[in-house]
Amino acid sequence: MTLSYKQKASQQKKWASLALVYGALCWGVIWYPYRLLNEAGMSGVQSSVLSYCVALLLGVLLFWRRAAQIKNIPFSAYGLSLVAGWTNLAYVLAVIDGEVMRVMLLFYLSPLWTLLLARIWLHESWHLPQLAAIALSLLGATLMLTDGQWVWPWPQSSSDWLALSAGIGFSLTNVITRYSTHLSVAAKGMLVWLGVFGLSVLVLLWLNGVAGFAFVASVSPVMGLWLVVIALLLVSATLLVQYGVTKIPAIQASVLFMTELIVAAVAAYFLAHETMSVTEMIGGLCIIAAGVLSVSAAETQDLASG
Repeated sequence: MTLSYKQKASQQKKWASLALVYGALCWGVIWYPYRLLNEAGMSGVQSSVLSYCVALLLGVLLFWRRAAQIKNIPFSAYGLSLVAGWTNLAYVLAVIDGEVMRVMLLFYLSPLWTLLLARIWLHESWHLPQLAAIALSLLGATLMLTDGQWVWPWPQSSSDWLALSAGIGFSLTNVITRYSTHLSVAAKGMLVWLGVFGLSVLVLLWLNGVAGFAFVASVSPVMGLWLVVIALLLVSATLLVQYGVTKIPAIQASVLFMTELIVAAVAAYFLAHETMSVTEMIGGLCIIAAGVLSVSAAETQDLASG
């Protein structure tokens, strides 16, 4: 029996939703193997070099038939690779040293930076929903960074700075893609993995020189297994999220992907025994609400302009 168009669309939407939830699950727990590697003596930069090297190798195995298509990408895409590389590297370094939920919620300030960058760079106008999203983001950030104390809302640690810069990098990535020509899923994935790998290598060289790579000789089988697990999570999450966002509306995709926060909160509680204060929870809810509002406003604006 053949399926009708509506049935096929419904099935596609179901699989796309599951793909996004899977991606959120991966990003909600990927911090844990990075922490295990850090506890075993491998720094965040070192583990990023190796895990993204494995991800690149997996990408080559998957996409070698599309090598010509991936090579013939515009030069501007390498700027996207660099920014995306910093976004992912900063995120890894932040979740290793900082509280997981604090890092993730500060990262989820990205809609605020996207609105600001779009206003400055793309000259996009602001309407009431965008202004409300900015206000909610700022309120949430203030509560998260001060925990209710009457002090200037300034990042309190290096992990705070890294989380904020990762969110800004993610927003900048979104804005840059509006200028870039259309890229395939394979090209996007390879560019991101190449960006993180290349930037991690440069940071490692800057910190320790060539001697910084001597750690490779001391990688144990268990550490190697964790690196492969991380790479598999990275590759599968990237590809499935790309599939998901092309099949369902942006606002639904955004809400589904925010299940990452729920997964991260549960994982952080049971695996790292981390909790949040009531004030931080309220700030986090403001940030989540701002994210949903900004995506909803953007989708409404696109429909109106279309």
